[in-house]
Amino acid sequence: MGKSDELQMNQDSLADAWRQTLPVVMNKADRTKVHPDEADAKALRVTIDTAGHQEYTFDFKVTYVDSREVKVDLIDVEKDNVSIDERGDIMQQLIQDYTRHLHECAQSLQQLTHA
Repeated sequence: MGKSDELQMNQDSLADAWRQTLPVVMNKADRTKVHPDEADAKALRVTIDTAGHQEYTFDFKVTYVDSREVKVDLIDVEKDNVSIDERGDIMQQLIQDYTRHLHECAQSLQQLTHA
């Protein structure tokens, strides 16, 4: 792939765009936070707080492979600020849902990220 397909946006603008778009594709009750990843200029850190009694917190790293494609990595799942095992069925289902939402968000921002 040529250089032209690299991400053209700076990280802060990207984080702002994600902050505006992510709540639109997410479940309404879930809360999201987006921060630039300090260690990686092409990545964002996304924290999702689930609604309801569960109160899980999911931390994802979203890395732009190129201007359109993102790689989503789960960093951690916590409940009441304690890391929990994310291998259970319900957790896996939530992780898949959120991963899909994160990909949807990246897709809706393509007109910005793909110059």
